[in-house]
Formats: sequence, structure tokens, C-alpha cells
Amino acid sequence: MRDTEEALFRTVHGIAGRLAGQPVPVVMDALLRDLPKAPGLEVTEIRKIAEEISVGRDPSGL
Repeated sequence: MRDTEEALFRTVHGIAGRLAGQPVPVVMDALLRDLPKAPGLEVTEIRKIAEEISVGRDPSGL
């Protein structure tokens, strides 16, 4: 489980670095394409992450 969580955080961090400030749909596409599958990770949570990245925040905590 720890490896999956670390992969999720690193992926979010990378996408945040590349797509900060981009429209939510662009960020959502990248997240849905690149995030590793993880139990309990729902589309609504992914959208919240995309919204944070869209306004220039890095919700990964890295």
C-alpha cells in the first residue's frame, strides 16, 4: 500500500509541475491517464485534485 501511495503522490506532483494553471479538463485528462489504479480513488476525488492543480497548487504535499 505504501508503494501505491508514493506513486500516487509522485504522479500528482509531476502533473502539478507540468500543468499548474491549466483548465480543469486538461488536468483531469492527465490525471485519469497517468494515475496508477488505487482502491478507493474515485473520480470526484480526482476532480478535486485537478481543481487544485488548475489554480496553481500542488496537492501532493511533495
